[in-house]
This record gives sequence, structure tokens and C-alpha cells, in this order.
Amino acid sequence: MKTTFKLLAFLLTVSAAVAAQVVPEATGGRGLPIRGTLHYDLRYSQSAEFGNALGNSQSATVSGDADYSNGKAKLPFSLSYGGGYGWALTGPSYSTGFFQHVALTQGFVRHKWNVTLTDSISFLPQSPTTGFSGVAGTGDLGGSGSTTPSGQTILTVNTRTIENSANGTFQRTLNSSTTLNASGSSNLLRYPDGNGLDSDSWDLSGGFTRRLNKRNSLTSQYSFSQNTYPGFSETFKSNTLLVTYQRQWTRRLTTNAGAGPEWVNLANGAGAASSTGNEPPTTPVSPNSIGVSGNAGVTYNMRFGTAGLNYSHGTNSGAGFSVGAKNDTASASYSREFNRSLTVGVTGSYMRTVGLETSGVTNGKFGGVQASRRMGRYFSAFASYTAIEQSSSSALNPNALRGLTQVFGFGIGYSPRETHLRH
Repeated sequence: MKTTFKLLAFLLTVSAAVAAQVVPEATGGRGLPIRGTLHYDLRYSQSAEFGNALGNSQSATVSGDADYSNGKAKLPFSLSYGGGYGWALTGPSYSTGFFQHVALTQGFVRHKWNVTLTDSISFLPQSPTTGFSGVAGTGDLGGSGSTTPSGQTILTVNTRTIENSANGTFQRTLNSSTTLNASGSSNLLRYPDGNGLDSDSWDLSGGFTRRLNKRNSLTSQYSFSQNTYPGFSETFKSNTLLVTYQRQWTRRLTTNAGAGPEWVNLANGAGAASSTGNEPPTTPVSPNSIGVSGNAGVTYNMRFGTAGLNYSHGTNSGAGFSVGAKNDTASASYSREFNRSLTVGVTGSYMRTVGLETSGVTNGKFGGVQASRRMGRYFSAFASYTAIEQSSSSALNPNALRGLTQVFGFGIGYSPRETHLRH
């Protein structure tokens, strides 16, 4: 953990240095040799949490987020950051401390091919829910950028995690209607306090996208994934063949839907993880199986906002509490700016997780709404409400969320206009 805290301290120091240099550079003085567009927000918030099994609580948070892009057509780069520090005012202090989420994307674009590399790392006191930071009530709902969804599909409290996801994609245009696709990704999930099952996951895939006409396209893709668990010999593998149909109805509305078979294999006596996640699994493994993998989505881009709805069905590493799991995830989001002074953000998610070696079903869901109003040129006030609920038909890890928890948050923010950097 000393290394982790040193990394976090370094990130905060770099962030402060960047902030100190941005304004001189934007005005033509000496500063960092960068160019592009930068936007950042700083916030102070207080929140009250009710219904948690650990007891009601009140907390305060100092946080911020930043989005940077270099604007280059051939070498596009972007960075999104969300994080801060929270402390307890009353009640239990399980969420006290730093929380961080950083996502970076680098592209390489040429005439007939492009490569995109992304990396996302987070350090959180519990499983992520609303906002880019993943911490409810901090005021960043509908704020910073987006990234690969977390593999923590079982909601927890008082459970620190470090999660790192890296992804690389390659696209090569073969002709006017056919594109070759290939990608690889990895995910690392760690529980520093030993109250969850650490996992390492990676995935390789390849396929073709065929443009049927101006509005319709079809993608056929094969992928192989493997999940391992440090300290144990268990291995969970899957092979998936997925066919996806995409249609662009208008310039603003796009839909996609895909489905295909998934072959699942559990090796080396894999079984259910213990309640603490730091002992060898003991439950007998279920037979290898064939299932269905699928996804669907709708995206609508408005002039002053966006709306989206996504669904996926497949397998994951087990969300930190089992060796492999079947998972259904449905999520929706909406963000809209009204009259350039009022911004409303809404998000929600439903997650159904079934361990591959057990019959227990865990249903988790959360939803949040936030309204933010500008107060002058740089300052704003916001209020938010988040509801989080989870139930299970079998025994859960002691740190898994149970029942309904409600979080009310409010605060103030400092948000200058977008800065254009020139070097």
C-alpha cells in the first residue's frame, strides 16, 4: 500500500503543477509545452447517507475533475481525471480517504488504418456507482469522461479496491465497405485489505465490419478471454462468437444489437470463493457449458446533451467474490444543459450476477439524479440524490451492500470556461 499512496501523492502533485502552468501558457507566457483544450472543475460537497447496514453517516468531500484533449487529427490524445478526499462528519468512517480515477486515450490515425490505446486506473473505498469518480454525492454526475465499465458488478461498502483496465484496438480499411478489427484488453482487480478475491483478466478478439449501405453495418467478431486468481490455481476461460447489427437512423440517433454463442470452461478445480476472498475455493465446479452472449444499445446526441441506453449479457471474472460469473447489466444515462445555466444529469444501472459454480443470484441496482446551476461566471451550486439497493438469494460477503441505501448530497463548485492551450 505504500507504493499506492506514493502513486496517488504523485498524481496529485502533477495535477497541481499542471494547474499552476495552464493559465500562463494560455496567455502566451512560459508554461508547459502543450496545446489543446482543457476543462476542469473543483468542488466542495457534503452528503448524508441513510439505510446502510453499517449505520447512518454524514461526510464532507473536496474533489475535482479535468478533461484534456490535444485536438490532433492524426495523433489524438485525451485525459480524464476525477478524484478527491472525503472525511466523516458523523457516523462510521469507512469511506474516509482518497479516491481517484484516471483514464487516458492515445490514437494513431492514418489513411486506411488506426490504432487506439486506452488505460484506466481507479482507487476507491467501495464499488463504483454514479459519476466518473464512482462516488455518489460528490457532484460529478454527468461530468468528466467515460471509460470501460467496472468489473465490480456486486456492490460493496468498506472495501478498498484498485482496478486497472487497459485496451488496444486496431482497424484496417480493406475497401470502401469492409474493415478489419482486432483488439486486446486486460483488467487487474485488487483488494488491498484482503476482503475480496483478486483477479487478472485478459481478452483477445478479431473480426470484420461490413457496411451494408449508408446507414447499416454488420460486425462479426470472435473473442477469447481468460481469468486467473493470484495465489490460486483456478482458471476461467471463455470463447465467444458475436454478430452485431448497427443502424444510424439520423445524425443523432444510433442503435446496435448483437448476439452469439459463448463456450465457458472452468479448470483446475475452480469453485466458489470464500466469504473473505482470501482462502481457496472449496465448492465443486459446475460442468463446462455453452451459453449466449449479447449486447444492445441506443445513443442519442442532442444539441446540448446526450442520452444513452445499454444492455449486455455474458460472463465476467466473478466481481471479486466468485470464480467466474454470468452477468446481465443494463444502464441508462441522460445529461442536458438548459439555458446555459442549469444542467441536469440522470443515471441508473441494474446488475444481475450469478456465480458459475453456485445457484445464488445477486441483484444490484442504483440510480442518481443531479441538478447544477451556475451562480455567476465561475461558480455553481448543485444537489443530488442517489439510491442504491442490493439483494441476494445466497449468503454474501460481509462487506456486500444489503437492502436500500440513500445518499443526499449538495455543494458548491468552481468551473471556469474551457481553456484553449497554444504553444
